[in-house]
Amino acid sequence: MKLLRFKTGEVEKKGVLVDGKIRRVLGTFFDNFTVTDEIYEIDEVHFLPPVIPSKIVCIGRNYADHAKELGNEVPTEPLIFLKPNSAINNHEGLIIYPEQSNRVDYEAELAIVIKKRCKSVSEEDALDYVLGYTCFNDITARDIQKKEGKFTRAKSFDTFAPFGPFIETEFESFDNLSVKSFVNGEIRQDGNTKDMIFKVPQLISFISKVMTLYPGDVIATGTPEGVGELKPGDVVEVEVEGVGRLRNYVTKEN
Repeated sequence: MKLLRFKTGEVEKKGVLVDGKIRRVLGTFFDNFTVTDEIYEIDEVHFLPPVIPSKIVCIGRNYADHAKELGNEVPTEPLIFLKPNSAINNHEGLIIYPEQSNRVDYEAELAIVIKKRCKSVSEEDALDYVLGYTCFNDITARDIQKKEGKFTRAKSFDTFAPFGPFIETEFESFDNLSVKSFVNGEIRQDGNTKDMIFKVPQLISFISKVMTLYPGDVIATGTPEGVGELKPGDVVEVEVEGVGRLRNYVTKEN
């Protein structure tokens, strides 16, 4: 089932995608909800972020080839950092190229959405806390990251955390999904989640032993090799097999 949040006019709504159309739902994604007969075409709605997380937890260097392409060692345990929820961006939203940076990169990722309060869970129980999966683009001011040797400023600018358009709740396996990025229609990354160093249950368990995860929190699981530069005017897309295709537009800061 593909869950989404959207707007028609000034009214924010929740929905599910059924046979290519959006059916409005009443209630919360984290509990029982009711699917109504109120139907919308995809092209007549404005997409919103599918959830509003209290935090976005990101995993660095979770694909060995990506770590190597940036000249980094492969980590021996998950390398975590945070993006603020002020960086949240939606499908079809604008990515603002900040004046402070001369090099902004895309990073295509599979992201996990948490369903219920999650603290110190085991790997065996970790999937019980998952609502579903979504597409994520870990936008990064690469020149700032290299200069500072840190993640926070480089990855925390407003609009630097696009995700969506849907949360896919039904997967037989998340361990063999293609993860791709496109810039102006040209493929740039073509990876697979089977190459992740730390798998989904490991990540949830590890993070939950550091910080409590709440319903709607997002974990971005890392990017495969092939990251590269964006320019104002570019259209960047992230496609995760079985989840959907996230599209954003790069523009200069006003």
